[in-house]
Amino acid sequence: MGENLPEGGFGLYLHWPFCQAKCPYCDFNSHVAANIDQARWLRAYEAEIDRIAAETGPRLLRSIFFGGGTPSLMAPETVAAILDRVRLRWPMANDIEITLEANPTSVEAGKFRAFQAAGVNRLSMGVQALNDMDLRALGRMHSAEEAVQAFDIAREIFDRVSFDLIYARQGQSAADWRRELQQALEMAVDHLSLYQLTIEPETVFGRRHAAGKLPNLPDEDAAIDMWEVTQEICDAAGLRSYEVSNHARQGAESQHNLIYWRCGDYAGIGPGAHGRLTSSAGRAATEALRAPGAWLEAVETQGSGEVPRETLSRDDQLSEFLLMGLRLREGVSLDRLTRLGGARLNRPISELEAEGWLSQTEGRLAVTVTGRPVLEAILRRLLTD
Repeated sequence: MGENLPEGGFGLYLHWPFCQAKCPYCDFNSHVAANIDQARWLRAYEAEIDRIAAETGPRLLRSIFFGGGTPSLMAPETVAAILDRVRLRWPMANDIEITLEANPTSVEAGKFRAFQAAGVNRLSMGVQALNDMDLRALGRMHSAEEAVQAFDIAREIFDRVSFDLIYARQGQSAADWRRELQQALEMAVDHLSLYQLTIEPETVFGRRHAAGKLPNLPDEDAAIDMWEVTQEICDAAGLRSYEVSNHARQGAESQHNLIYWRCGDYAGIGPGAHGRLTSSAGRAATEALRAPGAWLEAVETQGSGEVPRETLSRDDQLSEFLLMGLRLREGVSLDRLTRLGGARLNRPISELEAEGWLSQTEGRLAVTVTGRPVLEAILRRLLTD
């Protein structure tokens, strides 16, 4: 089938595009809708599962991820039916990871046990901040107290719970972030996704920033200070960064996201979902129609919600392999790099090694501790040389 299959694994991403409200910093494919016909959406997901499974054959599925949007707004019965269909179409690993993204509102927390009964075994919670003022500024619909309570409930139900926080927020200092991160680590968490706030042009925050109406954003030096605080505190607590923005206790890493970063294969189902599928014809990038209504209609009337596929060239695959794999602390396989045509990068690699930014150890190429804060510059050097 292809060189990516044994090393990267195979996963399934399912995109639920609906939210209660659109957060001002969010550039994901999410939409607010008053009424959702869950039975109709379930039929569409089942049809796409059938279509892609017929293409891939019985590949061993290692992870399933319900992302969004806000998948915890799905009816647990819908999640259960989707997972039943997936089990019919692919063999599952004995230790398969099934993650569902959730917001920590009281309404959704009450559904956690039903999601667990449906087959979900990992919850990823969008907390984003642990104080009410910043939560309001971020457009979140929960309070800090609700977030803590929802996390406590989730920990009682699921063996594995992760949550997200955003730093470099308006008016935030490194000392503020240190206190907040310490509070997060006191919550018995074993996986944290910690993202620097980025201002995307096509968001509410992007438009406010362009109009000069988003004051007190930390400057680059302050953001670097917060990144360094993140590494220091998480390392001390036993949650090392296994990826640039993701920290976990050993064994608690996100297996689904590792498929992305290790350039494995994954099927993407739902509006705007992306995928990577390898076959005898090569490695293809898949993408679904973004608009929920258009995707739903295309599945029902044309038998597919995908836009035309793109076959990735060897150069495309090499670039993606480095862009994704060098985010990981483990780095990338030198053997696989060579198979993708990486020998032509020998000179920039040796230069970056001499500068202390890259290292080669035990057959792997990785970014050093000093190189991690300047990963984007390293990638530019490698990919534009």
